[in-house]
Amino acid sequence: MKKLPRMVSLAASVLAVATLSACVAPAPYTTNRYRYQPQVAYPAQPAPYTEYGRIANIEVLRTERPGTGTGGGGAVAGGLIGGAVGNQFGHGSGRAAATALGLIGGALLGNSIEAQNNGPRVYESYRVSIQTENGGYRAFDVPNPGDLRIGDRVRIDSGRISRF
Repeated sequence: MKKLPRMVSLAASVLAVATLSACVAPAPYTTNRYRYQPQVAYPAQPAPYTEYGRIANIEVLRTERPGTGTGGGGAVAGGLIGGAVGNQFGHGSGRAAATALGLIGGALLGNSIEAQNNGPRVYESYRVSIQTENGGYRAFDVPNPGDLRIGDRVRIDSGRISRF
């Protein structure tokens, strides 16, 4: 009869570890292609009509979001799970030692996972500079330039870039 509660406790521990590890995956990043509001360098107002031009430059912009650090929640959750798993091993004082080791190891692992999830993030975007046919320059910040290359002829229609 002692094996049944151990199996239930072990199954609950495995389920808790699987649940916490599912929180590690970042959310997918999706965008619509070429539907961006322009950052206009010259002139100050975007033109209300269709413009044509050539891509003069594509540069990479890197921005960094600072991390928030750890709040202790990961250490507490990891400690609880580690203690429950460690309690499954040994008898008597050996079980107490295994529980203590599981508690400490789980707390360290949980804190490490939380620090990784709350760490600083670096984002890359691109600034596409276009020289218009009338001699002006327009700049657009986009997450991905796609198939656009320097020298390509493009059309700017209502703030959207497309190859021409």
